Amino acid sequence: MDRRILISGAGIAGPTLAWWLPRHGWHVTVVERAPGIRTAGQNIDVRGAAREVVRRMGLDDELAARGTGEVGTRFVDGQGHTIAAFPAAASDTAGATAEREILRSQFAELLFERTRAHTDYRFGDRIERIDDGPDQATVTFAGGGTERFDVVVLADGVNSRTRDSVFGEVPRRPLGVSIAYYSIPRDAEDDDWWRWYNAPGGRTISLRPDNVGRIRVMLTYRAGLGAPDRLDLQRRFADAGGPATRVLRGLTEADDLYGEALQQIRAPRWSAGRVALLGDAAWCATPVSGMGTSLAVVGAYTLAGALAAHTDPADAFAGYERRLRPYVERAQQLPPGTPKLAHPTSVAGVRVLRTALRLVDALPDRLSGRMFAPPADRFVLPDVPGPETPDPSPRRPATGR
Repeated sequence: MDRRILISGAGIAGPTLAWWLPRHGWHVTVVERAPGIRTAGQNIDVRGAAREVVRRMGLDDELAARGTGEVGTRFVDGQGHTIAAFPAAASDTAGATAEREILRSQFAELLFERTRAHTDYRFGDRIERIDDGPDQATVTFAGGGTERFDVVVLADGVNSRTRDSVFGEVPRRPLGVSIAYYSIPRDAEDDDWWRWYNAPGGRTISLRPDNVGRIRVMLTYRAGLGAPDRLDLQRRFADAGGPATRVLRGLTEADDLYGEALQQIRAPRWSAGRVALLGDAAWCATPVSGMGTSLAVVGAYTLAGALAAHTDPADAFAGYERRLRPYVERAQQLPPGTPKLAHPTSVAGVRVLRTALRLVDALPDRLSGRMFAPPADRFVLPDVPGPETPDPSPRRPATGR
């Protein structure tokens, strides 16, 4: 019997779920409020259990081909001199720079390419209302019209308004750090290392390479309570030294600025009736966990397996949450002092951090790599049960409603 599922959000988690479910007879619709796949975004990594999911999807070589080319992570001083250097890991998990680094937009595009033939993508629309029923959920779209689905999955991010309308306000844990992302032109002084610079005042500047001729900038600072804007960033980093002058000059011309205050989402339940949460909408661990993308991929795979194994959505959702929640909770348990230890406020604190980095750099690679490794391997992937069809019959193409 064909079953219908609506997924809200065309980032990483939603399209990963869309890859698996048609192989088990599901008709998949993805609604995304943006007019198309979002082209902005920074470097992300795929580690541990998520890397195995990507292998099972046959996409690992594609990720490698589209990689950013980042060769490792260097912590630098105000003159650009290296304090400590950690080459990219040749493993599924270890290292500040993972073996699989890719721009978020390119991973999303890859998933879209591989799912669009058997998924009804609807861009430029969103869920207005969900009326849950005993047999199906009736969804009203902002663009007009209503449809009925057996299951609705909300994979639309930290600030999902649809989640809040269904589940109410979910607990949030602010981390006291604001972050801004954008890109600047690459120039002759740049190489393929991720360069991390600490300035007093709890500020950091990161510059990371990509594969499209740009440098991805990340600015972070302590005590952030809201999303930073251009004027705020110019003021806060004007005297930061190091690469500050260059990145602030590039900020004036950047058309891809995105900022946020880091906060974890800790939804006490991931389902209600025929509606389930997936990805950051349920459990955002924040970028400092190093697990955001991996949780999205593993979560989608686990939910797909549960939906394939159960005809009753309530049973599927219960199994999905029971299996995945311990893994998510480990990922959300940041190392003691994180993220404050990486954002010292005094000159002396910056010196202490740099001394500690030099000591870690002196360790053998196998030990230093573990210092930066998130808990990406600590999960046993379930098998997705039932018949699998490698090439599902095409559905409708992507549309803009």
